Amino acid sequence: MKPSLEVPLEIEMQIRGLMMDPVTNMPIVVLKDVASDMILPIWVGVFEANAIALELEKSSTPRPMTHDLLKNLAQGLNARVQKIVVSELREDTFYALIWMEQAGEIIALDARPSDAIALALRWDCPIYVHRDVIANTRQLSDGAQSVNTEELRRWLENLNDDDMGQYKM
Repeated sequence: MKPSLEVPLEIEMQIRGLMMDPVTNMPIVVLKDVASDMILPIWVGVFEANAIALELEKSSTPRPMTHDLLKNLAQGLNARVQKIVVSELREDTFYALIWMEQAGEIIALDARPSDAIALALRWDCPIYVHRDVIANTRQLSDGAQSVNTEELRRWLENLNDDDMGQYKM
């Protein structure tokens, strides 16, 4: 049997960190390819960043937060989140799919990447980014209008663990 030379359509990522954009003061989830140094920054909302930060820090709340409720609901319906995929980049907006299994049936649910990532952390399931998203992100950063994006990407790639710090609300 010959080894497959096919390039996978999805790249497995891990959360490298959660930080504040120094320019816009908006939270950024930094995803890193598990097999290389390639990173993908995704700007997220404050509430979603808080949900991600709570799970990264393994902090508990007195009552279930929305993403905890969604996990509890899925478990109550005997469903399981298998993986999440940042599946598309359209007009500077990222899109994601949450892949779930219930009773042998696989379904994909449309989601914001921030919500999908918050759920992935709670389910301890893999995070993927579609290869086309990476290619489209690179095309955007290669354009002359995106000098700031490329500078930010270089800055993010050169951060060490101390630089990432803790996300603070």
